Amino acid sequence: MNLMQDMAREKIVAPDKDWWRGAVIYQIYPRSFQDSNHDGIGDLAGIIHRLHHVAELGVDAIWISPFFRSPMLDFGYDVSDYRDVDPMFGTLGDFDALIQRAHELGLKVLIDLVLSHTSSQHSWFQESVSSRDNPKADWYVWADAKPDGSPPNNWLSIFGGSAWEWSGDRMQYYLHNFLKEQPDLNFHNPEVQEELLAVARFWLDRGVDGFRLDTINFYFHDKELRNNPALDPARRNATIAPEVNPYNWQDHLHDKNQPENLEFLRRLRALMDEYPAATCVGEVGDAQYGLQIQAQYTGGGDKVHMCYSFEFLSGITPTPERVGEVLRDYEREIGDGWACWAFSNHDVMRHASRWNLGEDARRLYAGLLLSLRGSVCLYQGEELGLTEAYVAYEDLQDPYGIRFWPNYKGRDGCRTPIPWISDNQNGGFSDAKPWLPMAMEHLHRAVANQEDKEDSTLAFYRAMIRFRHSYPALVKGKLELVQTSGGVLSFIREHEGLKLFCAFNLTNAALPVALPKGEWRQDKGAPFTAMQRETEVTLPPYQAYFGAQEAA
Repeated sequence: MNLMQDMAREKIVAPDKDWWRGAVIYQIYPRSFQDSNHDGIGDLAGIIHRLHHVAELGVDAIWISPFFRSPMLDFGYDVSDYRDVDPMFGTLGDFDALIQRAHELGLKVLIDLVLSHTSSQHSWFQESVSSRDNPKADWYVWADAKPDGSPPNNWLSIFGGSAWEWSGDRMQYYLHNFLKEQPDLNFHNPEVQEELLAVARFWLDRGVDGFRLDTINFYFHDKELRNNPALDPARRNATIAPEVNPYNWQDHLHDKNQPENLEFLRRLRALMDEYPAATCVGEVGDAQYGLQIQAQYTGGGDKVHMCYSFEFLSGITPTPERVGEVLRDYEREIGDGWACWAFSNHDVMRHASRWNLGEDARRLYAGLLLSLRGSVCLYQGEELGLTEAYVAYEDLQDPYGIRFWPNYKGRDGCRTPIPWISDNQNGGFSDAKPWLPMAMEHLHRAVANQEDKEDSTLAFYRAMIRFRHSYPALVKGKLELVQTSGGVLSFIREHEGLKLFCAFNLTNAALPVALPKGEWRQDKGAPFTAMQRETEVTLPPYQAYFGAQEAA
């Protein structure tokens, strides 16, 4: 009897290894979330202080952008020590306390692992650059110059210019897909792979529930260092780099997206499967092959759990036709893989400004995002309806924006501090001058101003996330497109005998929508208004309809 009781108890408390499928993940950019030590920069203790806000949203997990030791030339995405917290953000003890508090609040914790490159100040690179025959000489991507002294090939950096930087110490070039101070690791070296897997194990042992994997398709490069071909101008787009950047002019066949990456991802997945319920989401940075790579990396159940690419993180207005195109491509390509959708993050203009959305439209698109098949990433401030902040040139911090100003203003406008209160100029973020100025236009949207208002954007997000969780069909169900034209996007989500018809009016005029065959019961719990008749629904401008039906 005792054995049976123990087995029953284990069954009850066993973690759900599938929790990530359909999860809502809230991205925290720590520099701009909450300052606790009065230096104008957000930190881990500040996150702990504000975690209740995230928990009350009803999300399943948080993703914390990098907080590792770093010279901060790319604000933490240039790591100099993978196993320590930068003093700017606190200590390992602070991180342990954050994990504990998040778990108490029912939140999983994902951290941002930047494995494709390190800082040039990392001890590994300092040893590698010192000579051609030291133990870490082959830990980075080194190559001889051409006979005329020029770089080994035509590969370009996303941050502008050649992807190769000359080292007078080794009399060779090293590869950097981003800043020259971010040298790329050589994944063709088995020792590099082993060390990076050990880094992942270090944080899993410390209690994290998984990782967001930065630039997951950049890990391997072509061993032969072949030139990238020119890209047909008709195929160019500004999905992952601004139009002013000639990076968009190449077909990136050789500097990323290499087949060897699949085996490393299998090794990473095998490591993660040793833990009760760990997961990872990969960022696929590619303007031409994003969905195909996403399918490769998540299919088969033996690589990463989910990926997101940039289909909805670009400037293209998501009309019903455009969303339908992406979803059809996704359904065709993904197979048994899994997507993670996002409209905003720390690298792109906030979508409220990028798509020029009014208040009602912002809420409608949020409802759409939270109804798609896949998991969802929300970026801090989305739940407040924040727009892109104006940052004067003299206040810019982002080297990307400084390089391409004024045609591209960089990423600072989406990274300004979160406004918690409206009655001081720093919005309750800090008592000191913030590292980026508080956007004055954001103050009226402060958390305190929206907290107790039933008609606020914050209240809408809470209600929509709650509604999503009330329907397993929205979390894990399959998706069948119904209409993608005439200003209307509609589809059916289905799971375990229940169908949910979801219709969205993406225009500023009332539209009729025909109901699919069968009897549909409108769910009044959705935070939208619509008028249902027997065979038709009238959707007011920027409103949605959700109707349920038992599957035949």
